[in-house]
Amino acid sequence: MIKETNVKLITSIPGPKSKELIEERKKYVADGVSMSVDIAVEEAKGALLKDVDGNVFLDFAAGIGVQNVGHCDDEVIGAIKEQVDKYIHPCFHVATYEPYVKLAKKLTEITVGNYEKKVMLANSGAEALENAIKVAKTYTKKIGILSATGSFHGRTNMTMSITSKYKPYKNGFGPFAPETYKFDYPYSYRAPLGVSPEDYADECLEKLRTMLKTTISPDMIACLIVEPLQGEGGFVVPSAKYMQGLQEICNKNGIVFIVDEVQAGFARTGKMFAHEHYGIEPDIITMSKSIAAGVPLSAVVGRKEIMDSACIGGIGGTYGGSPLACVAALKVIEKIEKEDLCEKSLKLGGYITGRLNEMKEKYDVIGDVRGLGSMIGLEFVKDRTSKEPAADLVKTVIKKCYEKGVILLGAGILSNVIRFLPPLVMTEEQVKYGMDALEEAIGESI
Repeated sequence: MIKETNVKLITSIPGPKSKELIEERKKYVADGVSMSVDIAVEEAKGALLKDVDGNVFLDFAAGIGVQNVGHCDDEVIGAIKEQVDKYIHPCFHVATYEPYVKLAKKLTEITVGNYEKKVMLANSGAEALENAIKVAKTYTKKIGILSATGSFHGRTNMTMSITSKYKPYKNGFGPFAPETYKFDYPYSYRAPLGVSPEDYADECLEKLRTMLKTTISPDMIACLIVEPLQGEGGFVVPSAKYMQGLQEICNKNGIVFIVDEVQAGFARTGKMFAHEHYGIEPDIITMSKSIAAGVPLSAVVGRKEIMDSACIGGIGGTYGGSPLACVAALKVIEKIEKEDLCEKSLKLGGYITGRLNEMKEKYDVIGDVRGLGSMIGLEFVKDRTSKEPAADLVKTVIKKCYEKGVILLGAGILSNVIRFLPPLVMTEEQVKYGMDALEEAIGESI
């Protein structure tokens, strides 16, 4: 059990035991499985990680957005332990069990849209997207897929194909799934010179409308998939007008509108789901990551008529909707509602954004601060006029932060963004320490 309430470093970083385990990892684990920081974890609680050497770190990665309610929450652990004593996995394809059904019902209640919905559960965000695409195809009897520039949707063949960044996600893994097309996502900070963010978003929508008349036909396209706030693409935030425009295009052309909430969902942005900021009603929502506090689980929630279009046995999977994951997810949702974690996310994100904007005033290498709630991106540039990306500086700053006991991750199609995904239970003392360490690291790196 972690006794500390904040960062505590007692060895050099990484410590000797971490180094030893990492060497074992290098010997036995495939190199393609990435590693962001050189520590080996012993324990985790709230917003803290303790390594095998006894060092305590402040975690702004949260398992890449998995631990919104905090590491090893007592109530979530209690729900899992209680379920273990009953049954672990009879498989929902064999026999019905209550946690799956209760979670499905709850997900239809907490998602927007005044229409009948149905749910299927899987294991990962990529699986959720794969199944969402499958039901969109069976419903529309069309095969084409639209996804956005800068998007990330997974590492399976289909989700890799609709992901925008080539390296590392597609590198050497072709051929890719056919009939996938990219539309423009408005990266406002990098809008063409002299073009306002609003006009740029309008231009992106107009290009999509033109593409549907010239390059492809709506008769080909089963679905359009979009992140409500891009994750791996650099925490790029679209406007409500743009998202509403996408839904209008889909509705007009008989295209299933899919919103990928895998990284942005479950109170991360200050609302249960990020797309609630935009006043839209997706046909299908995919979700995972923070849904079950780290127990593998994902979900597809969609209009009843679309979800029911797949033949019996056509969707699902052996481990989809694990009872352990379902009870964890039900407890996560209960905690978000009971403890008003959406409001906590706004407060925490407000403090982080305020500190980052203060740093922006001091350091010319900071080009942009953006985000929603506690999903925040900090973009670094070599020059604010040219906006040339400073990817190497980001690596240096992240390394210095980690050496100070603060774990941060990079992001962005140009690899020049630091992302913030803190557990929403992070304390004022902890977040202040993290921001102080970040500012010190920037000062030391330029």
